[in-house]
Amino acid sequence: MPSEFTGKHVTVAGLGVSGVPAAKVLHGLGAHVTVVNDGDDERARAQAAELEALGVTVRLGDGDTLPEGTELIVTAPGWKPTKPLFTAAGQAGVPVWGDVELAWRLRGLDGRKPAPWLAVTGTNGKTTTVQMLASILKAAGLRTAAVGNIGVSLLDAVTGEQEYDVLAVELSSYQLHWAPSLRAHSAAVLNLAPDHLDWHGSMEAYAADKGRIYEGNQVACVYNVDATDKPSTEDLVRAADVEEGCRAIGFTLGTPGPSQLGLVEGLLVDRAFVEDRQKNAQELAEVSDVDPPAPHNIANALAAAGLARAFGVSAAAVRDGLRAFTPDAHRIAHVADVDGVAYVDDSKATNTHATEASLAAYESIVWIAGGLAKGATFDELVTGAAKRLRGAVLIGADRALIREALARHAPEVPVVDLDRTDTGAMLQAVQEARRLARPGDTVLLAPACASMDMFTNYNQRGDAFAQAVRELGA
Repeated sequence: MPSEFTGKHVTVAGLGVSGVPAAKVLHGLGAHVTVVNDGDDERARAQAAELEALGVTVRLGDGDTLPEGTELIVTAPGWKPTKPLFTAAGQAGVPVWGDVELAWRLRGLDGRKPAPWLAVTGTNGKTTTVQMLASILKAAGLRTAAVGNIGVSLLDAVTGEQEYDVLAVELSSYQLHWAPSLRAHSAAVLNLAPDHLDWHGSMEAYAADKGRIYEGNQVACVYNVDATDKPSTEDLVRAADVEEGCRAIGFTLGTPGPSQLGLVEGLLVDRAFVEDRQKNAQELAEVSDVDPPAPHNIANALAAAGLARAFGVSAAAVRDGLRAFTPDAHRIAHVADVDGVAYVDDSKATNTHATEASLAAYESIVWIAGGLAKGATFDELVTGAAKRLRGAVLIGADRALIREALARHAPEVPVVDLDRTDTGAMLQAVQEARRLARPGDTVLLAPACASMDMFTNYNQRGDAFAQAVRELGA
């Protein structure tokens, strides 16, 4: 099918999860595609061979030089805007898109009616919220999928044979940076906390890229009423240029005001999408319908419900979708109770903001933490959690940063510092946590750090914790 890409010279920056599908789609649309990639390892060579067999040109080991004749760059989302490739593109007047931008522009190219996007971003909780949203939409009988940064290609969703009524889309700050024309039906920013600042350059730039998700929204901009940091999610809504009639819809763990969703006596309620919202509220679900019913996860559920209600989904479908939702592994997952102590795996808590939410879910905690800090500091986290800590067991390369924060702000909390970074350290950490814990306590793996100093990823770290807990109960 002839398209705007037929005969166009397009450079795809980066192989991998987004680059290979983008190259294939563009080649199929008749573009002259050149892929550039920094790496030249075995995996990259295998991907290159696959693309070259189709007629795509691949240049390995040089991701900085702009190929001659390039008219458009489609980049992997993680490539920094400061790369020489993009500097050269700017000087040559060559536009740069991400794979999300490409997917957005390809909607409806095959003549089908484009599915609206309900989009979600935030520092933490994106994947869970998008999965909850997809579950709610399915409960409403809609054809949908959870796509985007969640690991399911948006390009596949918009160009594949499957037709959708609506898509639940997770977007990272990287993806939003490279998606200038994206215009969602409705969107939510769950929260904002310092993250990826080495990529964005500043907190202000990071927040601005997150705020791009609200640009051009048609029906609802969903924001976190309880977020008080500046800039807040509400600030991003105020700054957005939206379509006429688009509404600001807040979600809160408190009692909701008009145009908000919140909690009333153990119920999730809607005062936004009801008649006479000054006086009326619609029950959506019970707190016990949310798994797990931790405060930050209830906030995720309210955000998902807000987006679903903006799309016209019934209250009954919200309830049924939340009941049907099963969270992914390693997200505040209860592993076992041993001798009256609960063991909880939140290995996905790889930064301080996620760990703060995890620690807030329990009253008395033996905390297992540590790993790669990625430049984070821990004073604020420890100060907020100090009263909840029965003890702490520290592992990983940057554990000293957490130990020093505990010494400054919670000197009475006993700390076990494990001077080892092998994978077997997790068994010892769990054994030490058991020694510190008392019946009624929670031993919580919420590392506040990345895992790659000791483990392949946070999944392997969580699996090691669960296995160690099982050995306790054997």
